[in-house]
Amino acid sequence: MSQLAGVRNRLLLVFALLLSCLGAGTLGYHWIEGWPWFDGLYMTVITIGTVGFGETHPLSHGGRVFTIFLILGGIGLFTYGFTTITQIVVEGELAKAFRRMRMEHSIANLSGHFIVCGAGHTGGVVCGELHKTGRQFVVVDRDAKAIETLRLRLEFDFLHIVGDGSDDAALLAAGVERAAGVFAVLATDQDNAFVVLSAKGLNPNAKVLACQKSLGVREKLLRSGADGVVDPEYIGGLRLASEMIRPITVGFLDSMLRAKDAHFRFDEISVPSNSSLIGKPFGDIKGGEGGSPLVVAIVAAGSEEYELNPPVARPVRSGDRLVILGEKEALGGLRKRVLS
Repeated sequence: MSQLAGVRNRLLLVFALLLSCLGAGTLGYHWIEGWPWFDGLYMTVITIGTVGFGETHPLSHGGRVFTIFLILGGIGLFTYGFTTITQIVVEGELAKAFRRMRMEHSIANLSGHFIVCGAGHTGGVVCGELHKTGRQFVVVDRDAKAIETLRLRLEFDFLHIVGDGSDDAALLAAGVERAAGVFAVLATDQDNAFVVLSAKGLNPNAKVLACQKSLGVREKLLRSGADGVVDPEYIGGLRLASEMIRPITVGFLDSMLRAKDAHFRFDEISVPSNSSLIGKPFGDIKGGEGGSPLVVAIVAAGSEEYELNPPVARPVRSGDRLVILGEKEALGGLRKRVLS
């Protein structure tokens, strides 16, 4: 149930109790005293409202006993209603509900975005990089406190869903059927495998990457449908070795990935079949001078081989994947040229 629906239901309950009290009072005065319906309603309103007006008509003993219980019930009802409304306003539940509704609307309008299942340390690193490179994403985690902790750590707001990333409902709420990719970075390999299965079942075209937590499960995660599996322990070992034997190179990469004010990034672009650059010499976009992005390598369509530092005379072909390096703004400009 959404937060806004919860607030609405609480207010509807207060309203329903008020109507029930008015109906019971009106019916009671009509049945006990034989009053007309409107007189019974009027007496009920001034009674539970404690306005101090006199009796509409003289009451019998039974009518006075009924009025006593009606006053007690009315005071309890108004106390509950006032407390409920005050709690909604003072604790900001209504504002939170409207923020949640706006967020759900924003998620519903996303397409080609990424879903990060897990708000832990690894998920935070993924979110930070997606944010720096201008990608839209939604975080899914069952722990609302973990999402808030991540927001404070990253120092920017992001779209999120409080729910289990391995649950179809949570993934659908995050727009998985329109997503370009899903990151399974939960705490256990079992949870990540369920995320992969659910995401692939809902959107077979989405690229799903899983984080490996234990040795020997890589093949199982791949069999569950993951397009790729990343082992942080393995990468950490390579990083330690690289830090020791090639510190300058590692420092160069760190300057791009870790510094908050860094604007340089490695990125990639796929050349679509309708690109205006197809057939033109590669030198037209290769860059390397001034603020132009530098195209470091090409992976031709249907191949996994890297063409490092491609010659300027090589024609641009449909399906080429370009590995590029440059400032974020310049990368965006080159992306528009390639995709136009």
